[in-house]
Amino acid sequence: SRLVGEGPIGKPNNLMPYIAQVIVGRLPHVNIYGTDYDTPDGTGVRDYLHVVDTATGHTAAMKKLEENCGLKIYNLGTGKGYSVLDMIKAVEKASGKTIACKEHPRRSGDLASVYADPTLAIKELGWSAERTLDQMCQDLWRWQSNNPNGYL
Repeated sequence: SRLVGEGPIGKPNNLMPYIAQVIVGRLPHVNIYGTDYDTPDGTGVRDYLHVVDTATGHTAAMKKLEENCGLKIYNLGTGKGYSVLDMIKAVEKASGKTIACKEHPRRSGDLASVYADPTLAIKELGWSAERTLDQMCQDLWRWQSNNPNGYL
């Protein structure tokens, strides 16, 4: 999709928009906070979800709300995690560019691994993430390369 993307103002707080700003030259490098976690490559692991999967999950939750007005919490995610280095390598593959990185000590309070359990969303909403990591990174690259300044 070339139609959905992010145009953050200032420095992005999340990894994927930060990487996107680096690959188009708006930021000099990706900061990696912690390379000594108990994870396969030592970097933090998170559950990354394609923005379109997030939107379809929200839509499924709204439809469920129409059936039964009440409070219920659903976790939207893939149920698996990718490390910071996995994400950088995937964007490098999608873009054909090398991403400059700078390592820093861990940030206080950061956990080694965090990912969603989407079981309830799958069961009750009929929703699950459909897009792969490669698709997410290809879409990110298409958007960012066609819109290097975001929505400006």
